[in-house]
Amino acid sequence: MTPVELSRTVLDAVRRAVDAGELRVDVPERAVVAPPGAGGVGDYATNIALQLARPAGQPPLRVAELLRPHLVHADGITGVEITGPGFLNIRLDQGVAAALVRRILDEGPARYGHSDALAGQVYVLRVPYEVRAEVVADVLARMVASQGARVEIRQQKQQKQQKQQKQQEQQTLHKDDTHEIFDVRPVPAPQDPTPLGPDAARWALLHPAPSDRPRITAADHLVQREGNPLFRVRYAHARTRAVVRNAADLGFTSEPGAAEPRTPLLPLLTDYPRILATATGTGTAKGTGTTATPPPRPDAIAAPARLARHLVAVADAVLDLLPATLPRGDEKPTAAHRARLALAEAAGTVLAGGLSLLGIDAPDHL
Repeated sequence: MTPVELSRTVLDAVRRAVDAGELRVDVPERAVVAPPGAGGVGDYATNIALQLARPAGQPPLRVAELLRPHLVHADGITGVEITGPGFLNIRLDQGVAAALVRRILDEGPARYGHSDALAGQVYVLRVPYEVRAEVVADVLARMVASQGARVEIRQQKQQKQQKQQKQQEQQTLHKDDTHEIFDVRPVPAPQDPTPLGPDAARWALLHPAPSDRPRITAADHLVQREGNPLFRVRYAHARTRAVVRNAADLGFTSEPGAAEPRTPLLPLLTDYPRILATATGTGTAKGTGTTATPPPRPDAIAAPARLARHLVAVADAVLDLLPATLPRGDEKPTAAHRARLALAEAAGTVLAGGLSLLGIDAPDHL
């Protein structure tokens, strides 16, 4: 079950509570679900009860208590606990976790998280002659294309010609309403990142939020140490490939099974398709009626940075898992080892796919 599917399940629970007369509220358009924070339990948590408390005229805890029975019996959910002021903490069926890992391994880095939801849409990104803007636009185009759309990147002309260029593009927009035109203008790079090399240069430009000034220094991006996020991501990918090779030497392979308890890795892998889709925003795209909006908002333009940070979180989580993936000493491989190996392999798949979208190499050896 993906976060999008779980969000729909939460909204269905609200709708059932409203239909039963337990709540008097308008069913919201969306429900936020995310890995639980400090003090949370389970696989995901939602603040929907806090969101509905004021319009319902009831305390958040009471709203959570009303929604809990409607969630507990939903397909794919095995438990719901209420924590804090009214957070609903949701535990998923372990079979769902195994199915997700199997899906990631089957689809591979070039397909997992991709969709054709925006097929037929064309997005025009208008980009100034500046290295960071060009790199951000390139990755944004890759992410939007991963959702089925086609992207055209157009270099902006000199200022005196921009007004005429914009008018011409708007005429194109009115003739063909499948086109959307947006400016991509992150804070410029303070210096040429080329001396860092292609991979580190792209990471230096992409990892900070577009509103932040990037740091273009060798100490930040070239030193192979734990404090270097790019190193951690690439090292984690190489380690997942190494552990698969080591398992083969020991005579066993991965087999998706029960999720490893207390690891944030599974929710992060589940959330990867949503991270890719943030490049398209939310809403209704023109001319198709499909649920998608091109990236005019800062939060959508920030999708490349969001993807980079998500890969760091995946890398940190899988590095914590790897020490328990292979049997030690005379220990024989068990179902738990095979399940952990499958989870690690799935994490490597997501890291490889994400790095590819960022235009950065994912080495098998590091």
